[in-house]
Amino acid sequence: MRKIYITVLLALCCSTFLKAQELQSKVTVLAQQIGTSVDKSVFTTLQNQLTNFLNNRKWTSDAFQAQEKIRCNFILTLNSVDQDNVYSATLAIQSARPVYNSTYQTALINYQDGDVRFKYAQFQQLDFNDNRVQGTDPLQANLTAIFAYYVYMILGFDYDSFSPKGGAQFFSKAQNVVNNAPESKGISGWKSFDGSRNRYWLAENMMNTKYNDIHDIIYSYYRDGLDNMYKDAETARSNVLDALSSLQDFNQENPNTMIAQFLVQGKSQEFIGIFKNGDPQSKSQASQILATIDVSNANTYKQQMK
Repeated sequence: MRKIYITVLLALCCSTFLKAQELQSKVTVLAQQIGTSVDKSVFTTLQNQLTNFLNNRKWTSDAFQAQEKIRCNFILTLNSVDQDNVYSATLAIQSARPVYNSTYQTALINYQDGDVRFKYAQFQQLDFNDNRVQGTDPLQANLTAIFAYYVYMILGFDYDSFSPKGGAQFFSKAQNVVNNAPESKGISGWKSFDGSRNRYWLAENMMNTKYNDIHDIIYSYYRDGLDNMYKDAETARSNVLDALSSLQDFNQENPNTMIAQFLVQGKSQEFIGIFKNGDPQSKSQASQILATIDVSNANTYKQQMK
């Protein structure tokens, strides 16, 4: 009897393990710009519901151990109430993954989406269905569609960083959200004509076979580069330099694509940290390359990578 009990217990534990969720998400809702006419407890409820929506849902069929969960932050800044329960907001998305054999977390995504408009009433259920993204109320559905879209992007970049083109299935899911996105007055960011830097174009860039090199660049930078710093810093640094050089070539061949800027956003200090102990030649090469693909930080690279 005891053996049977232990066997059943182990089976239950394994079942729980296999169903372990993928994300370790922190959601922050900032509502300082919203007037006193709205009960502020609504925003605490929204924050808790979004956290549960992200962390308690299974987004993949893979098993994740607790230490393997993907760390990510979502900061939803409410800018205005356009009508009853309808908000315009900005969403900051950040995700990171550990560098092998170190305590360092390297950023995968550091992006701000300014085209967030949604409807939310306190305790409203947050639903998302890959097969019915539109939902019954487009403005309600837009909230979870945007969050689900970025979850798939986070998964895509994370998987791409660990295996060649490993994130393909998740970029496809993100594009499915784009193709079936809610449509209503005031909803934007899902169409090609909504701007040159939005959800449409990010998904398009990651799914466009013309831009397949991007997936190789991601893998080369993280897996061949950063993950090998612990055992052979010089070789790892050379691999990072090769990845950045490939990104420079990509940017020259495909000017004005969203993805090139997306990949370097918020990573200037990481780049400097990688090369600060390198030889003068690698520092000079890195500085020149980074100045062309991360123009806003060109002077910083010049000053700190002498």
